[in-house]
Amino acid sequence: MSAGRLDGKVALITGTGGGMGASAAALFAAEGARVVGCDVLVDGARETVERVRAAGGEMVSLEPCDLTDAAQAKALVALALDTYGGVDVVYNNAATARFNTVADMTFEEWEHTIAGELHLVFHLCSAVWPHLVARGGGSIISTASVAGHRGSAINGILAHSTGKGGLIAMSRQLAAEGGAHGIRSNTISPGIVMSPATESRLDDADWHESQLATVMLGRLGRVDDVAKAALFLASDDASWITGVDLRVDGGMVAWSPRARPAAA
Repeated sequence: MSAGRLDGKVALITGTGGGMGASAAALFAAEGARVVGCDVLVDGARETVERVRAAGGEMVSLEPCDLTDAAQAKALVALALDTYGGVDVVYNNAATARFNTVADMTFEEWEHTIAGELHLVFHLCSAVWPHLVARGGGSIISTASVAGHRGSAINGILAHSTGKGGLIAMSRQLAAEGGAHGIRSNTISPGIVMSPATESRLDDADWHESQLATVMLGRLGRVDDVAKAALFLASDDASWITGVDLRVDGGMVAWSPRARPAAA
């Protein structure tokens, strides 16, 4: 049996209570990683641990864990160190946002989103950075969004686009400062992915179709599409890749949806 792509690595994945985080936890563990997860969703986080262990993988989790609190970010890193002795991969997947238009967005909605998309990544990276340096390097992967690349006339993404655009910039700076220590930092920018975070909106047939019409490949994303991209960036296959934003969006940003060709 060939070695897994993450054999011997400790992977800290946030937001493992469902969706992309749960998918990544299962995939990373199947590829040999020892996984440390967390979520504010207690039941979902524990279900993911059970799923990983039932499949023969190794995983522990901290829940509830609100990474907008610096103390809880430090506690998550401490769990990884105490359980597995270090950290090799940090996958900043967790996020929370409020969506509203420029005219209607409140400052509370703005603050909630910036904390839930930027502050939590800062807290975790600050807590884990000296341990990655001591480890001799590692991979930081952060979930951005196509919203960090383009605006939307219909989706009310003022704070969300600002948060994710800021995250892409933050990741580049982490790459710049981390290079001398062997620390790589990259982002993934998903398009519309079918997940617990989007299912309520995707139940709206008109909205579903409007989003599908923007996708070059003719289907919405799946959580494993993003998890597989994260696996690549976490692995040694990406050992010379840093400071990159990988768009996993079916081609959403690369074209005008009005130009979508009819099926042959």
